[in-house]
This record gives sequence, C-alpha cells and structure tokens, in this order.
Amino acid sequence: PRQRPAGLPSPRRARRSGERCCPRQSPVTTSRPGRSPPCPASPHCPRPCPATPVLPCSSFVIPSITVVTWNVGTAMPPNDVTSLLHLNTGETNNMDMIAIGLQEVNSKINKRLKDALFTDQWSELFMDVLSPFHFILVSTVRMQGVILLVFAKYYHLPFLQDIQTDCTRTGLGGYWGNKGGVSVRLSIFGHMVCFLNCHLPAHLEKAEQRKEDFATILHMQQFEGPVANGILDHDLVFWFGDLNFRIESLDICFVKYAIDSNVLSQLWEKDQLNIAKTTWPVLRGFQEGPLNFPPTFKFDVGTNKYDSSAKKRKPAWTDRILWKIKPLSKELGTGGHQPSQGVLSVSQLCYCSHMEYTVSDHKPVAAIFAVQFASKVDKPLVEIYVADEWSRPEQAVVRYKMAVGFHRSSWDWIGLYRVGFRHPKDYVSYVWARSDDGERCLEKQLSGISGLQVMFSEEALPKGNGEYILGYYSNTSSSIAGVTEPFQISLPRSEEGSSSTDSSGSSSEEDDSTLVLLAPKSRSPSPGKMKRHRSRSPSLAKFQGLILRPSSRDRVTSRSPSPQSRRSLPRDIPTIHLPQGELGHRGVKSKELGQAAECPEGSSFYQTVKEQGGPRRISADSPLARADPRNLGLLPALRLETIDQALGRWRESADQGYYPCRRMSPTSPSGSDTSPQERHSP
Repeated sequence: PRQRPAGLPSPRRARRSGERCCPRQSPVTTSRPGRSPPCPASPHCPRPCPATPVLPCSSFVIPSITVVTWNVGTAMPPNDVTSLLHLNTGETNNMDMIAIGLQEVNSKINKRLKDALFTDQWSELFMDVLSPFHFILVSTVRMQGVILLVFAKYYHLPFLQDIQTDCTRTGLGGYWGNKGGVSVRLSIFGHMVCFLNCHLPAHLEKAEQRKEDFATILHMQQFEGPVANGILDHDLVFWFGDLNFRIESLDICFVKYAIDSNVLSQLWEKDQLNIAKTTWPVLRGFQEGPLNFPPTFKFDVGTNKYDSSAKKRKPAWTDRILWKIKPLSKELGTGGHQPSQGVLSVSQLCYCSHMEYTVSDHKPVAAIFAVQFASKVDKPLVEIYVADEWSRPEQAVVRYKMAVGFHRSSWDWIGLYRVGFRHPKDYVSYVWARSDDGERCLEKQLSGISGLQVMFSEEALPKGNGEYILGYYSNTSSSIAGVTEPFQISLPRSEEGSSSTDSSGSSSEEDDSTLVLLAPKSRSPSPGKMKRHRSRSPSLAKFQGLILRPSSRDRVTSRSPSPQSRRSLPRDIPTIHLPQGELGHRGVKSKELGQAAECPEGSSFYQTVKEQGGPRRISADSPLARADPRNLGLLPALRLETIDQALGRWRESADQGYYPCRRMSPTSPSGSDTSPQERHSP
C-alpha cells in the first residue's frame, strides 16, 4: 500500500505544490518585487514579473492563482480558450488554482430553463478544457448572467475546505440580478480566501452608484462559521469583474491618441477606480497592478476596433482584477510578540488583456498571482492507502484513517475517479464509508495506527486498463477530504456473447448498465442515485414467470439493471388470451388450468382444456398455467402477449386444426356463426 510517514508530504506532492525547503535563509518579502524578464506566462503580458521568491521552511507557495474576468455580452463560447487560461505556455504545471468570473452570460428565459436542466455552455467549455490538465471544479455560483467558477488541481482538494457561496442582487433596487456580485469563499491550506465577481452599474456618471452597490455587496454577503463571516474578514480577497469604471475629463480623441501612441500612463490618473482607491474608505487596502494593456471596452464585436457606432463610447478599463490582504490585528502584536513578516503575501506575476478574443464588445482580462501561505495545514483530513495496481477484484481494498476532530457523516463515500475527472461527483463508482457497517467497514491496524477498510465489489470496478484516483467525499463539508495518487486498474473485459445463464456474466452486465446510467456526463451525480434499481411494478416482480411485452424504449435500452431483465427471453413462450367475458360464461377455473398444467404431455406447445364450446389450448410449460390471472391482482381482461415466435407457432397450430380462444374486443360479435378463419384473423 501507498504509505508515507505522517506529516511528511510525498516528493511528488511537494514538487507540485511548489514546496521548497531552504535552510539557513531568511524569509523573502514578495510585496516589493524586483525587475526581471517579461512574464513567461503569456506573450500578451507586457509587464515584467518578479523573480520567484525563495521561501523558508516555515512557509510555502502555491505557485500561481490565475484570475480571469470577461464580460461575454451574451455571446456563444469560442472554440478555444487555452490562451486565455494560459495553458499553452509550458507553465501549466505551475498553476494550481483558477478563478473565472463571467458577466452578461445569456440569461433569457429559454436559456435559463435549459441551463436549469443542463450545465451552461460556458461552464461546460471550461471544464472540458481544464480537466485534461487535472483541474477540478471546486465550486460554482450563478446569479442570472453573472457566473463564478473556481478550479484547482486535484491534489490540492483535501486542503480546500469550508467552501461556501453567496450572491447579492443590486439591479432595480436589489430585485434584479443583472447587476450585483457572486462569491466563493474557502479555506486554502488553513487560510480563508474569498473570490468576488461583480458586475456594477454602467455609464460615466454612475460612479457614486457603483460605490454604493459595492458597499451593499460587502455588507449583505455573510458566511457561516466561526471565522471570516464577512468578505473583508478573509485573509485574502480577490475582487474582479466588469466594474464599469470609466475615464474622466478626457475626450475620446485624446484617449484614442494615447492608446495608439502607447502612452497609457497619461490615462491612469483620470481612471475613476484609481481615483476611488485613494478617496473611498470602502476601497482602502485594495491593490492592483499597473494597467499596461489597452482599455478593454468598448469594441465592435468581431474586431479589435473601438466603438464605431453612433454612440462612440469612450474606451475605458472596465474589466479589472484587484486583491486585498487582511491587515494584521493590533492584538497580535501585544505582549512582546511581534508577528513574523511574510506570513501571507501576494505577488502579481502577470496582468494583461487578451485581444485575440472578439466574440464580445469586452476583452477578457487575466492575472496570475504567487501567494505565499504559512504552512498551517500540511496533512489531509483523511489519508487513503491503496495498492499500486488492481489487477484482480480482490485487490480493490481501500484503507483509510481520519484525522482527530474530523466530522464524519454516515453519508460520506469514497469515489473512484478516472484521471481527468471534472468535478467531485464525476466518479466511475463509489462505496459508502460507513464505519458502523460491520460487513463493509472493518477495524484494521495500519502500521500501528487504527484505521478503516472498505472494498469495491467486482461489479463496481471498471473493466480494462486505465489510471484512476480515489477520493474521500465529506458530506458535511461538501468537498473531497482526501485523495490518492494515480494508480493502475487492469481488469479483463467481459467476453462478448457469454451465456445468459452465467451468473457472473449477468453480474458484470448489471454493473455495465449501472455505469452507463452514471456516466461522467450525468447531470445529477449524487451517490444516492446509485442504489440498486428495482422494478417499476413491485406487484408483478413477485411472479418470476410473468413476462410482459416491453415498450419500445425498454427494448432499446433497459432501465433496470436487474440480471433477470438482462437475460434473453426464452424461445418457447406462448401467447395466451383470457378475455373476461369468456372466463365468465365458460367457467374456466384455476383448478382445471392446474390439472392441464400437470398433464404429462409437456412437450407439446398447447395443452387441451375441456370446454363446452370445444377444445381450448394453453401452454403446459408456462408458469401461467398454474394460476388464474384474476388471482394475481391483474385486470381480468388484461391481454398477455410475448414474442413473434409464439405467433408463428399459433399459426402452425391453427393449420393443424387446433384453435385457441378467440381474441375478444369490445366491438367484436360474440356469436358462434363466425367462421374459424374470421375468428382467428389478426
């Protein structure tokens, strides 16, 4: 099993998390970066980037947190967003979290109804693009056209806890969500971080309205928990979105001249947000990198040309990304104890726009940050131990142990994920992590430490070869509390054309059908949906011999993964008709049917039942011959039919002179003057 000493991260996780151990070196303050070559993250970023800081043993860096904001103007997603997310620069392995804020996503009534049933196209696009790079959707929140998505590398998931979301409407006096803010807050390695995506009122003269709306958002959004109840109570806040701040006092001709001449610094001092940061108390402490990219609003859609319409709006930096570090409280410095410098610091590595995207009248803006955290949390809440490879079903044993103080729930589960999964519920199969289930969770001794054990059934395991990851999902925190490194599963695929009477074959088929129902594209991946599917007619399921004709939908894809429903139908199944009227006046009793069923001539397709109107034939080898349908709780006039082969044998019997009972209909005559050919015509 994959084990390591407690508290000591594996070399792979240390390398991915950017951990460095540098003895005998003092902390480096990252708030005053020196000059270095241009940012390697993107060719579109003109700003020089600070050198990567060398960190002491007492702290570590998440190499980068990427923040993206884009007002998409109700447009459809483009085909490619790799350059926007800085995935094509060779630096992808250094990125660990990505926060994406969208504004003006199409929220018309027809689109909202569709998005309520299915994931919206923008979220699908980002999940599809980021999942091959091992980014997992941690959380998402939407308020009409304002969407916020937070992604992280899968091996960081156990250290992302206390995830909560909130939203505040400010449009139409707080009744409409076209303007406002949405937020995702979470604990990252023990530090509280909040991502806030806002869409504030437009137009040059609405600066004071923007100030009031932002103050309202900060006041209204409250989170549960003992710490960081408000947005500004978090250790680190990223504020971004279409903030709609404009350029004052300068006419459009001078603004365009400054842009064309690349003298953007002449526009900075007239930028409303730059002015507000020095005059508005609510913005005290917010920082932003220099605006070394052209204004991102307003462009003619499909071009890089500024507004050429009759309105000729003045270009402006409406799309912004800011951050704020919570100041140290005065109480921490009392008692002769001075807090260490560099406990939490942020360096902006890149701040740029992406002119290559033309689907909207706004240009997207991206920023990359290096965040230095103190090493408060270096051990996951749940540690999972698993073999390097599962080549046999009996090897699918999972051992795990929980940290002291971990709030376990009876609804916790361990999911099996393919490498490249998209979100925590995008699993292949799962097993409940109930410690009170004596058959599935056993107390074990793991290297002298008490732990728990569960086992995946053979039916739940994927067939074939592939790399997989195990993750412990905590229902209390709605997040993954522990993951493994990728391991191999190499199980033989079930042979095609196996006998339907083979119980093991039917079990594997049952598992395959379950996996189809729980494919990664499933919109409702709750583990509760993985309970064994039962018959839709519980009263009929008691009679194993009763087989009804399936509907067209059931003939294409079985909805029930029961092994009995997956078996092929027997060939010799008769068609038996027991009309209500005929049963009433001819006096056919269940006792006579039972006597006919016990007739030794079991090889014949029909058995004769003596009746006043002549011989009548029913099947002797069918269990239906032993019971009267009226005693089965069915409708007396219910017509039971089977496959077409029975119809063929019915015709053969008719050619030999044996005529089964007539098919009765409400409009058919009941006299005896009907010829046999007419009575038995389809």
